[in-house]
This record gives sequence, C-alpha cells and structure tokens, in this order.
Amino acid sequence: MSKHTYGSGFFRLRIKIPNKDSLGIITTFSLTSHQNNQPAGNHDELHFEFLGGPGKPYTLQTNVFSNDNGGREERVALWFDPTADFHTYKILWNQHQIVFYVDKIPIRVFENNTGIGVNYPSQAMSVVGSLWSDTTWAAHGQQINWTQAPFVAYFQEFNINGCLEDIDSTSQCNSTHYWWNGPKYTGLDQTEIVNYEKVRRKYVTYSYCYDRGSLHPECGRRTLE
Repeated sequence: MSKHTYGSGFFRLRIKIPNKDSLGIITTFSLTSHQNNQPAGNHDELHFEFLGGPGKPYTLQTNVFSNDNGGREERVALWFDPTADFHTYKILWNQHQIVFYVDKIPIRVFENNTGIGVNYPSQAMSVVGSLWSDTTWAAHGQQINWTQAPFVAYFQEFNINGCLEDIDSTSQCNSTHYWWNGPKYTGLDQTEIVNYEKVRRKYVTYSYCYDRGSLHPECGRRTLE
C-alpha cells in the first residue's frame, strides 16, 4: 500500500501473476479510499483484478466504485499470458475520465458523467497491490486447488504521478498544473481510440452495460464501443 493518498494522477505497476492452477486466486492492483476513515458505505475504488484459472486465456476484470456504488464490472480475455512475464498496468484518474491501460493500450474508459447523475470517484485514495482468494464468484463455486500453493504474484516498478491530497489539503487536484489533468488527457488520442475499439471488439467478454435491464445511466452514452 502506498504511504500517501492521492486526489488525481497516473498510476503504474508492472505485474506477473501466479503461473499455476490458480482458480479462485485474485491478483489485484487498486486505488481505494477504504483506509481513509470515510463513513461506512461511502468508499471509492478503482481496480484491476486478475481472475486466476487452470488455463488460458486469463481474465482481467476492472471495476469502478463511487460512494460505494459499484456493479460496473467489465472483463477482458487477455491476448497474452500474464504469468509468463511482467506487463504494465496503468490507471489514469482525473476530473474528465478514468482510463485503464494494459501496456500502452486503453482497455476501458469511464467518463465523468456527473451531469447525468452518475457518481464519479472524488475521494482521496491510496494505491494497493494484493493477492487474495475467493470461492464464490471468482471460483464459480469450485474449490481452490491448495496443492498448488504457495501462490506468488510479482510486483515491480511501482510508479506514481499523483496529487498528494494527504500532505496538502488545500491542493487543487483537478488543476491543469498537473500534466495528467491537461488537454492531452481529457480523452483518448486517435491511436488510442483505434486500439481501444479493437480491444472492445475482440477481447471484452463481459460488460455491465450489456446486461439486460441495466439501470446505469452512462450505458446509453457509450461513444467508442
């Protein structure tokens, strides 16, 4: 966990996940406000979750929580083996958008749609890397193969460019003084759009917006899918 909390920024971590039968073992890279003494049921969170399994392709799930309002899971079947080598995973978070990147490719964009009543993460968050287990949704009710233990995930090149909200409470974390809030990061550039559309077309296996009867208002405002 990072020592400081941030109000915006660009966060990067290189990860290699366990290379075993790891069904039910989740490797996570998150931003979370959980430890900041916020009221119960009022947390913000952005996360990558690698859902382990007995084989390929490996599933990478992302989610966005704001004011404890989640239910925005999306899943991508990765086009490479994340157990074989390190890859770079990044989160851009500013007042315009949240972008999840795999290496240099944007795999998910969550725009700031507060104008239509969509909650948007605004609390100071820490950066967390973790490894944990689940036998319900992640393992689909199956038992974890503990004969494969220990499960080891590797993290390296932890890099933060962020607005330190816990050090300077008067800091304007949405200021264009910070490069990640500037015009370049109000949306994707043309190359990113092309790569993003390819990911959405070929590798997305689940999106909450595709659920029948989805009540999330932003689901009617998808512009790049």
